[in-house]
Amino acid sequence: MARATPPILSLVLPSETGRVLSIQSHTVQGYVGNKSAVFPLQLLGYDVDPINSVQFSNHTGYPSFKGQVLNGQQLWDLIEGLEANDLLCYTHLLTGYIGSVSFLDVVLEVVKKLRSVNPKLIYVCDPVMGDEGKLYVPPELVSVYREKVVPVASMLTPNQFEAEQLTGFRIVSEQDGLEACKVLHSRGPSKVVITSISINGNLFLIGSHKKNKGQSPQQFKIIIPKIPAYFTGTGDMMTALLLGWSNVRDSQY
Repeated sequence: MARATPPILSLVLPSETGRVLSIQSHTVQGYVGNKSAVFPLQLLGYDVDPINSVQFSNHTGYPSFKGQVLNGQQLWDLIEGLEANDLLCYTHLLTGYIGSVSFLDVVLEVVKKLRSVNPKLIYVCDPVMGDEGKLYVPPELVSVYREKVVPVASMLTPNQFEAEQLTGFRIVSEQDGLEACKVLHSRGPSKVVITSISINGNLFLIGSHKKNKGQSPQQFKIIIPKIPAYFTGTGDMMTALLLGWSNVRDSQY
């Protein structure tokens, strides 16, 4: 039997921005993971296909939560289903919280698969591992991120603690943050944003873009006003917006 022709909309990009495969968590109530990332990217004109690495009733900061966790084989099943219908034409891959080494290993296989279809695929990785000196993923994930994920990422968006885990040294000054970006550039990603650095009561962001090998990166700092409140999902939304706006700006030059 002849293979059915895929719908024409699956074969072309919906705009000049592109198509994003976003592998992140999902909650029924609240806005974290894909619920924080998908809508802002759609507003910027992207076609976004979410894969929910978990589906929980609410985020894990509550006293309790219930739901399901996608395993590595189930993730690969979804990728194979997309491939069978010629639907792996993505310009970007976005990943956030990942809770196991086995799932992260499959994500690395997804990167290879997507780049076999589109060698120019941009992989934006938020290496969610912990914050404020504490890991909230298994410790063995740190070495996988450091040794396997960082080298294949196009953009990396760690917080201060995560950047320390990836580089192996403490960040106690603005200069340390700038040097941490350079270390991460040397291992792979051309764009690095340390999304939050807290030093002496001050909060700021450091961004770094190394356009060409052998050249010094362009670096900048943004001072962030502190608000006396606690928010969840802001990092997920920030990484999505960094993907969206950096791609829009790159296309203008």
